[in-house]
Amino acid sequence: MPLGRWTPLHHPEIEDVAIDDVLQALADPTRRRIVRLLIDEGDRPCGTFGLNIAASTLSHHFRTLRKAGILRQYDSGRRRINTLRLTELDNRFPGVVHTILQAAED
Repeated sequence: MPLGRWTPLHHPEIEDVAIDDVLQALADPTRRRIVRLLIDEGDRPCGTFGLNIAASTLSHHFRTLRKAGILRQYDSGRRRINTLRLTELDNRFPGVVHTILQAAED
């Protein structure tokens, strides 16, 4: 039975993460901004990213990143916390996340 108000979330095992899914998820500038904030500032709750978009749209972006294997979400009290799986991703696809973020900034 789920704790709190949310249902349990599925996070793919890192060996099941496909490069195509990672690339597709990071093709979106809002999702890249979410990833950049997590790299720069660490784990944070969903409502603290300062993005001027609807909550439902933000939830869609988090879901896409989670299903692509880029982040994990866990519940802490009444908040859902986002944490980047950067070490796991770098082990599976060395340097891909940083390369994509850097290319998008150039």
